[in-house]
Amino acid sequence: MVALKTRCSGALAQAMLVLLLAISSAAHAGTGQHVIPFEWDLPLGFPVPTAPEDNPMSYEKVELGRFLFYDTRLSGNQTFSCASCHDQSLAFTDGRKTSIGSTDEIHPRGAMALTNVAYAPTLTWANNLVNRLEEQALVPMFGEFPVELGLAGLEVELLERFAAVPLYQRLFSEAFADDRDAVSVANITRALASFQRTLMSGNSPFDQWLFGDDDAISISAQRGLNMVLDVTSKTECGHCHNGFNFTTSRTENNEVFLERPFFNTALYNLRCSDFSLPEVSGTGTGCYPPNNVGLFEVSGFVEQMGFFKPPTLRNICVTAPYMHDGSVETLDDVLDHYAAGGRTIESGPLAGIGSLNPLKSAFLAGFQLTAQERADILEFLCTLTDDEFLNDPSIANPFDSTQCPGDCDFSGSVEVFELIRQININLATGTMASCVSADANLSGDVEINEIIRSINASLNGCPAS
Repeated sequence: MVALKTRCSGALAQAMLVLLLAISSAAHAGTGQHVIPFEWDLPLGFPVPTAPEDNPMSYEKVELGRFLFYDTRLSGNQTFSCASCHDQSLAFTDGRKTSIGSTDEIHPRGAMALTNVAYAPTLTWANNLVNRLEEQALVPMFGEFPVELGLAGLEVELLERFAAVPLYQRLFSEAFADDRDAVSVANITRALASFQRTLMSGNSPFDQWLFGDDDAISISAQRGLNMVLDVTSKTECGHCHNGFNFTTSRTENNEVFLERPFFNTALYNLRCSDFSLPEVSGTGTGCYPPNNVGLFEVSGFVEQMGFFKPPTLRNICVTAPYMHDGSVETLDDVLDHYAAGGRTIESGPLAGIGSLNPLKSAFLAGFQLTAQERADILEFLCTLTDDEFLNDPSIANPFDSTQCPGDCDFSGSVEVFELIRQININLATGTMASCVSADANLSGDVEINEIIRSINASLNGCPAS
């Protein structure tokens, strides 16, 4: 029997607690821990993502991954987390031209958006070999060129940090119940990957319009849509940005042929000999800056100099600056770049005429836009901003105070089924992931006083007093 150690919170709350305890105990008598089967919560029109056979989805792994994603314990000096470079309000980018690591090292590239990353067949700007989120997590954790989270050589200390925290003791043991040593590097990456696969954005004004709300976007935006997505349009945007995620770099469940495209968009056109880079064409030009040579760095094929992955256009209006190195400030500047068929840099060490880059994509033919066409395209692009995704509490920082503790599904109210879930967590007949918001003090348990507070919220409305 659970001991009732709390200040009086009202006779009705106390009576309701006793009743719920009886209902929960009877429902789960002799059944062991109750685990909720995982179900994808997908936007309309989205296919089921691929999850590896050796890391099936579970709410327990997702919630553990959410805590890890936002926890600064996941960096060597405990000052940085994954969220330091992937801010939810910026579609999980960081708003910088190029990112900065936990040791203040400036990186050569910007943080890629994690919008709908579950569908990404490759996971960095210019590496066709990193195809699983589980593998990719190891790069920021232990990579040294550049240093991101700075954990190289600290594997033992890292695991000791998490193993010493009661909350993580429970989260790891429930997420990986079959593992003797649940707190491991492999399980950290599995949990992070599981959380990232839930970062779904598909309820923008464009999506609402697509599925029946004729007033969700303007006539101007509809014209802009046609200019972006129609492959016969003079802009040619639709060749690289199409489909439900507005990129050709995507995969779906059980897909046999994966799209893993990379393109040279003529952002630079440097003389190779000036940077001691190998000759890529008979013109002596076509090179990119030495620290950002694109897929060539991985493949060694000079014809892939300057090849980078096309990012999603979803939430593009909140992810400035643009391109792999953040060297294009605004979407207006992006349109200028493509309209010219490549960027011209008139002076300085990176001077060159991008439109003459011999390796640029054939889709960069250049075009002219009227003022109205430009406005239409920009208006359409901003209809891809999904405010629900940018503010979704279920993928937000779990260490921030919860507006309504015990509101398991973040609906804005505490319902009876949520109270029962909290009691099951307290009785160890349910996992923490079933209502992680109820553990307001992050103790690794939902205590009686927390349940009573949620009962009061249920009776009186959120936020709980």
